[in-house]
Amino acid sequence: MHTVAILVLDHVVPFDMAAPQQTFAWTHLPDGRPAYRVRLCAESPEVPADGGFTLRVDRGLEALAEADTIIVPGCSPEAAPPSARVLAALRQAAEAGTRIASICVGAFVLAEAGLLDGLRATTHWVAADELARRFPRVEVQPDVLYVDNGQILTSAGAAAALDLCLHMIRRDLGSAVAASIARMSVVPLEREGGQAQFIVHEHPPVPRGSELEPLIEWIEGNLADEVTLGALAARAGMSERTFSRRFREQTGTTPLQWLLRARVRRAQYLLENTDHSVERIARLAGFGSPTAFRERFRKVVGTTPHAYRTAFHGKAAAPAAS
Repeated sequence: MHTVAILVLDHVVPFDMAAPQQTFAWTHLPDGRPAYRVRLCAESPEVPADGGFTLRVDRGLEALAEADTIIVPGCSPEAAPPSARVLAALRQAAEAGTRIASICVGAFVLAEAGLLDGLRATTHWVAADELARRFPRVEVQPDVLYVDNGQILTSAGAAAALDLCLHMIRRDLGSAVAASIARMSVVPLEREGGQAQFIVHEHPPVPRGSELEPLIEWIEGNLADEVTLGALAARAGMSERTFSRRFREQTGTTPLQWLLRARVRRAQYLLENTDHSVERIARLAGFGSPTAFRERFRKVVGTTPHAYRTAFHGKAAAPAAS
């Protein structure tokens, strides 16, 4: 039987721990036999969990050496860095060929152990920049639900734990078994899009007090209109070249990229708060055509306008083409 060891560290996030525990424990072979043996292990018998309660764990770090798969859940910001013993145990397991996966910010533990060096990895989108900053040898991909490097796997936050577990089950036992567990968990076997659809895309930065502030506010109020670089430069009283240079200096991006980002954010708002058709939203957000809108939206957000509306609309939306 395949043994899954879940490493419980101080201030562990309960959902990050429970999601793999339940998903693997529910998995059975076609003949009814359990497919996985799930074990919780920790450095000490009593572990404070995020949420104000304490877990009692029967197995120590030696359980990692006996596992076929190790899961490292995320911990709250109050958690201390992983101890040298924990990092050494993870390195030894990796050297032995054990499959190791992280949930959410558990990726920081794998990175601290050096297990992500030179690899692609993901974590919760809120923590992705910090992971990239602290561990420059890791290729952080913030817009995916999980990354499979073969032996080392990482997942994004919260519900992405289920996506990763189902992926590993499908890899181990095939699609039929994984689909059965997906039905038990009341989740799709594969979700459309990636983390990008859950990232809050704020309004593009407005350089308050700068010479371009009135112009940028005018753009925000006229996103549905055709806006050209020449017209913006003329409105600012500059040549196109000077305008482009000043704009990048004050916003960190080009006028076109700023405009496209503002239009996507307007489209997100309309998808979330209105029943307008996709065609009308494309017009209101200033895209030349519904096709151009869909392509840009998918590129930035990681999913289709229709799928985004289904996930985030506050009430049943009117039928709309996607």
